[in-house]
Amino acid sequence: MSIRPAEQTVAEAYALARPCVICPRLCRVDRPEGERGYCGIGALPRVASAGPHYGEEPPLVGRGGSGTIFLAGCNLLCVFCQNYSISHGRSGRSADPARIAQIMLNLQEDGCENINFVTPSHVVPWLMDAVRRARLDGLRLPIVYNCGGYERLEALRLLEGTVDIFMPDAKFWSAGTADRYTDAPDYPERMREALREMQRQVGDLQVEDGIAQRGLLVRHLVMPGLLEESKRILRFIAEEVSPNASVNVMEQYRPMYKACDCPEINRPLRAQEYAEARLFAEKLGLRLL
Repeated sequence: MSIRPAEQTVAEAYALARPCVICPRLCRVDRPEGERGYCGIGALPRVASAGPHYGEEPPLVGRGGSGTIFLAGCNLLCVFCQNYSISHGRSGRSADPARIAQIMLNLQEDGCENINFVTPSHVVPWLMDAVRRARLDGLRLPIVYNCGGYERLEALRLLEGTVDIFMPDAKFWSAGTADRYTDAPDYPERMREALREMQRQVGDLQVEDGIAQRGLLVRHLVMPGLLEESKRILRFIAEEVSPNASVNVMEQYRPMYKACDCPEINRPLRAQEYAEARLFAEKLGLRLL
């Protein structure tokens, strides 16, 4: 189980919000004063929903479910986002760290296996503050950082000792693809940096009695026409992150939100595309979920 972050570490995280350089967008707005940058979130996080979730990977779900806290806004805003009402629409209610800490304790009381922050990258300081408060009040569950992979190392390093399980997406390999679908041409470089740092902090995924306790679990969504990028990403994970990395090669892609504006991805994933990506991962020796 992670330890609670020190007050000084939380203060260092808040300093990244004024002006805001929490994520690679480097918007430099004054978040504590309510100014909003790319993510669309100002002085406080917005919680879209919270509760036990049984649709996550089996090691996170266990018997009690993963205690998910869906956070509104996003620093990527993918054109094909399936949760666009939360990420793009920013639906939810403002919640200060004390409120988020109470939500975490309620999820523990409900029997959840962990606390799973979904889309946390743009609200790191507030979440660190919430974890500190919740730990003081008896939170014992592992903390899951469920992110899109677009991280700034300065913020990520402050999470060391707070996060038990990192669960990033590894979305795109090329700058052109990332630029077209997320307006973030530096995504591939930032994602690779982030995965290396996450692996350094928590190592390979550790599972006890079927429940994840600590480590890195990488998600990769196979997308139409991007099989070669999938292979590059999977090879990178095996060769430069860990040969024993746990990876979920996902087939859930559907043309949602504004995917219709991009003809090449405005179709469902073909079964053969997914099968080939998964077989490639198996040949690399990755631990597949």
